[in-house]
Amino acid sequence: MIKENLEIVEENITKACKKAGRGRDEVTLIAVSKTKPVSDIRQAMDCGIKVFGENKVQEIKDKTEEIKEPLNWHMIGHLQANKVKYLPGRVCMIHSVDNVKLAAEIEKQFAKADQVIDVLIEVNMAHEESKFGLSPDEAPDFVREISAYPHLNIRGLMTIAPYTEDPESNRVYFKGLRELKDRINGMNIEGVNMDTLSMGMTGDYQVAIEEGATFVRVGTGIFGERDYTHIIK
Repeated sequence: MIKENLEIVEENITKACKKAGRGRDEVTLIAVSKTKPVSDIRQAMDCGIKVFGENKVQEIKDKTEEIKEPLNWHMIGHLQANKVKYLPGRVCMIHSVDNVKLAAEIEKQFAKADQVIDVLIEVNMAHEESKFGLSPDEAPDFVREISAYPHLNIRGLMTIAPYTEDPESNRVYFKGLRELKDRINGMNIEGVNMDTLSMGMTGDYQVAIEEGATFVRVGTGIFGERDYTHIIK
């Protein structure tokens, strides 16, 4: 099932890139493996997938201890400051930076490890109360505020669009995130030149690609529905 699903996702990504006049190499697929067993991840690896996204630090710890092959692990879920210490050496990017306390802790822990970590600023484009992230108005000043941290490489922005049956309804949020990235780049903040947009999930990644996504986060579309009865906190 995973192999067949990946073939469908790949075909959809290729079509969306072509429609947008973009190269396929401009978009990276993140296989979101949260709640899924290592056996599923290995099936995806057998199909050539090397980029995986997790929502929980404990899952990243457990899976990176079991899977020793060189993979690119992304922390895409809400991150508590007290869990950051487990991430150096395990992840290549953190997608969910949205407050100064968290940014300062990431700086502290990655400085200890003598590593620089790529980060994305999470923006709540739809102003949903149930979601984390800065408002679009807050993001530029926040980027300026944390830009001085030498162990954070601010690569771009991330958003989680509303769940919808109609992917087109999220186009406005994806377009808005792209425009926000361009606006912040236009501020010429020292050390900040953002090139990354993490947006689009199983239900709307094609629209996100058309609006400039460089990372799409697809889980259910690859691994099938999730079982949340044994969630790792």
